[in-house]
Amino acid sequence: MKIGIPKEIKTREFRVAAIPSGVKTLVQNGHEVYVQKSAGEKSGYSDREYEEAGAVLLESAKEIFDRCGMILKVKEPQTEEYALLKEGQMLFTYLHLAPNKKLTEILATKKVIAIAYETVQEGGRVPLLEPMSQIAGRMAPMAAAYFLGIHNKGSGVLLSGASGILPSKVLIIGSGTVAKNAAKVAAGMGADVIVMGRNPNSMQQIEELLPPNVSTLYSNPYNIETTLPSVDVVIGAVYITGERAPNLITKEMLLLCKKGTVLVDVAIDQGGCIETSRPTTHDDPVFEVEGIVHYCVANMPGDYPKTASAALANATLPYVKQIAELGWKSAVLKNSALYSGVNVAGGYVTNKAVADAHALKYTQLDDILDQCPEFGGNND
Repeated sequence: MKIGIPKEIKTREFRVAAIPSGVKTLVQNGHEVYVQKSAGEKSGYSDREYEEAGAVLLESAKEIFDRCGMILKVKEPQTEEYALLKEGQMLFTYLHLAPNKKLTEILATKKVIAIAYETVQEGGRVPLLEPMSQIAGRMAPMAAAYFLGIHNKGSGVLLSGASGILPSKVLIIGSGTVAKNAAKVAAGMGADVIVMGRNPNSMQQIEELLPPNVSTLYSNPYNIETTLPSVDVVIGAVYITGERAPNLITKEMLLLCKKGTVLVDVAIDQGGCIETSRPTTHDDPVFEVEGIVHYCVANMPGDYPKTASAALANATLPYVKQIAELGWKSAVLKNSALYSGVNVAGGYVTNKAVADAHALKYTQLDDILDQCPEFGGNND
């Protein structure tokens, strides 16, 4: 199979979808891998390393999309990339389609086979989302600590407090991978941490594994409203596979927060779990609503590409190998995790959560599999 890795073009997105060790594995298995020049530069991988691994370097993204049947990316296609997509082409990347109707419709119109990292499910886990959730979770308290500074219009409190001064309070909504990692780092920075979730097993694990300055509380509107006035930081860490994130903090609830409170909405990729959130970038990461600082960067791990690219590429490689070796149809029939990852195929929306989010028709993948092409692009 011809596999293409274009350079990411989202604002300050420096990750790359495949690293030289993975390229070498794919080439040794008989596949052709094409990498756009300088795609891995910011992640610490030179063009020479990709060539030595067996990749063919190409100048432009257009050459990659024109030549390859499978496109590996990190982030969803940007507006400039829409025209490059080909009928039957496999796109394997983070898509986050629930809050993005336009991209959903474009993928359907183009009849792309769109497989989303974030909806690949295996035994109740989302293995291709977990590495980035871990990194984003660990970043969240660091971002919050910085933007608490008075020069950033934060409240001017130090997360850890000081001798004779109580530490700040951090509320984390959610109890999954993001929440656990955020709690670990926030606790290590000396904050008092409340993790608010609904999964008793996850909350029990948090209590058992994390230090005493981490406590848990059942998540409901009453507990959120009564907790908000006392905290300095809120980290939104909610993820429901494939679905748009629920608005757990409403605009009215902002009035309960202290001025200068920092909200970090890690769920922004799925629409955000704070009603007043909107996607921001690393170039312009925060905005204010009612005196409350919102940090809503939609690609947080992209700022740490040397760590994030390796973690992501190592997680995706086994699935890429299976798709490349079997073809996508056989791969999704053999591997239920990959089956759950197919969001759009052959012009149909095949993920129910995405279809429901946009009031579009949902079609079960099994029903249209025979109508979909096996390969796309110039892949024969």
